[in-house]
Amino acid sequence: MKKSLVLAMAMALGVTASAYAANPFSDVPAGHWAYDSVNKLAAADIVDGYGNGTFGGDRLMTRYEMAQIVAKAMAKGANVDRLAAEFADELDSLGVRVAALEKKSDNVKINAQIRAMYQSYDKHTNLNGTNATSTLRSRIWLNGQINEDWKYVGMLQNEQDLLNDEGDEKTEFQRAFVTGRIGGVKVEAGRNNTALGLGVGNILSHRTDAVKLGFGKDLKVGFQYGKISSGDNSKKADKYMAATLGGEIGKLGLNAGYVKADEVVKLGQDDKIWYVGADYKFGDFTVDATYLKSDVDKVNTMSVDEDGYVIGLAYKGAKAAKAGTYGVYAKYYDQGAGTYIHHGMNTDLANDFNKEGGFKGYMLGVNYAFAKNIVAAVEYSDFDAKETDKNDKTIWSEVVFTF
Repeated sequence: MKKSLVLAMAMALGVTASAYAANPFSDVPAGHWAYDSVNKLAAADIVDGYGNGTFGGDRLMTRYEMAQIVAKAMAKGANVDRLAAEFADELDSLGVRVAALEKKSDNVKINAQIRAMYQSYDKHTNLNGTNATSTLRSRIWLNGQINEDWKYVGMLQNEQDLLNDEGDEKTEFQRAFVTGRIGGVKVEAGRNNTALGLGVGNILSHRTDAVKLGFGKDLKVGFQYGKISSGDNSKKADKYMAATLGGEIGKLGLNAGYVKADEVVKLGQDDKIWYVGADYKFGDFTVDATYLKSDVDKVNTMSVDEDGYVIGLAYKGAKAAKAGTYGVYAKYYDQGAGTYIHHGMNTDLANDFNKEGGFKGYMLGVNYAFAKNIVAAVEYSDFDAKETDKNDKTIWSEVVFTF
């Protein structure tokens, strides 16, 4: 390596050699004319010598080896335009390969969430014969970019029952779908969670195997068709289809839709549901209301209400990215058995009341971000069955860590 080349590369970095540790090369001792410059290049990770611990300054480099050094210097912000011009062909070849590797490494992203949940009931008992449930749920999302328009999303979930002495747990690959665009149509196909009805899913919030199409920007129109799937047979339905419509007028949001599900297991029959809803934001408050109408008027031999409604009020809301943020919210429900297929609220009481003619009652909740990406929530629910004397109260809580 020529003396002028070593000095030129070192000067281009614009940092004094004294800021770095001792020279790592045995053939460039202190006092050597290139000591300071080589020391700077090594500390900046521009040159790394050979495997035997030598710099090899007397050895002639190939043009490709020199292009590698120039590329590293350019990545550090060094002004090596003349060298870059000299080795343009080699850099082009090297740059294509490096860019491809960098793009590939960014092609798949991993996100995760851990949730500790505990809920206790007043009267309800679960499968373990207790009036409490506590689980630790871990989720890992894989996001793969197929091309500029399409991506793949998968989700692996592990859930442990913390109150089961036998340490009951299960791991499932719960979601796998692709999403993208064909012209002006947004497309999603595969297994994913589907929420229908305003908010958390007053009609449905569960995994579906479906194809979903979306159109429009200000006025959004959606169509979906598939089946409701689950490891729990009681949550299934044979086939379903839904058409949705939504948009905003200033601070007012409007939505409407139609859902048809065949052979809903909990109802023992088909179900057709129409709904309209609205939400309005004023300051830090949001108020919402939804009206639902079903064609189910009997469950087994029990006559049930064919309609229902949900009213909600929320103030602010915890944001995982910002510590100290919080929210307070409340909802009142009055839903006939046919107005929901699998409800999206946190407690499972509503879904247990399907065969009781539906449910009515209220829920109060609060959430708070203790630190960045750490959010806790507590909810209290008090529900009565609409057609029997069954009732129950629940305290539900969780702490969620995301990363």
